[in-house]
Amino acid sequence: MASRPVFVPCTSSVGVREVSVEFTWFPGMAVSQAQRSIASLHEAAAKSGMHDLLEISSKSADDSGVALSAFNLSFTTLKYNRTFSVEMAFQASKVFEHGGPFKDLLDSDSRTAKRDERLKSSGRLIKFNFLKFEFPLQPTTYFYDWLYINALSKNPDLWPPVTRAGGFTDIVFNPEKSLNCQAFSAALFSSLEHAGKLQEALDSPAAFLNVTRHAYEARARQNSKDRLFP
Repeated sequence: MASRPVFVPCTSSVGVREVSVEFTWFPGMAVSQAQRSIASLHEAAAKSGMHDLLEISSKSADDSGVALSAFNLSFTTLKYNRTFSVEMAFQASKVFEHGGPFKDLLDSDSRTAKRDERLKSSGRLIKFNFLKFEFPLQPTTYFYDWLYINALSKNPDLWPPVTRAGGFTDIVFNPEKSLNCQAFSAALFSSLEHAGKLQEALDSPAAFLNVTRHAYEARARQNSKDRLFP
């Protein structure tokens, strides 16, 4: 057995409900094994009343779920007319004690950017710099969510599967080992859209944090390991 979170968007207010679900895990590196695990997770979630779930990862059996993976979800900057994925932008924005941001990662690809050795050998992560904006480390997933949701906002063809979904999963995400999760970001996007707050949140990073603050506070209360503000 294994456990993974299901992220259910709130529709009347901005927020995401996180539910841990136990399911049968199918080991192995093959995509077919991952998809068996995903099906098992979704079946177990359905028994708890969570339906119409969308797996967001490169392992998803749904084409929309694959397209919504941070490795594949891309956007083009208006000022420089450059296109890159969420993953590339996220890794290229990290600032460490002894280096960064490594902007050359924007010229690579998602997998290369994530595996760059400098991300492991440059000391403690201290902040993020993206274009003209600087982001703190708290709330924990603030920058990643802002980046993902801005990218998704520029891909309106992907909105329908997100806003229709009853919840989101990412079979690769393990909350014991990772912080940022594309499934949570998608759920937050859905909540913002249903609550009529998406455009307000997209106005600026400060506006985004103001609109989503209560969602982060609620998540921090649920997860005692997540310290919201210093």
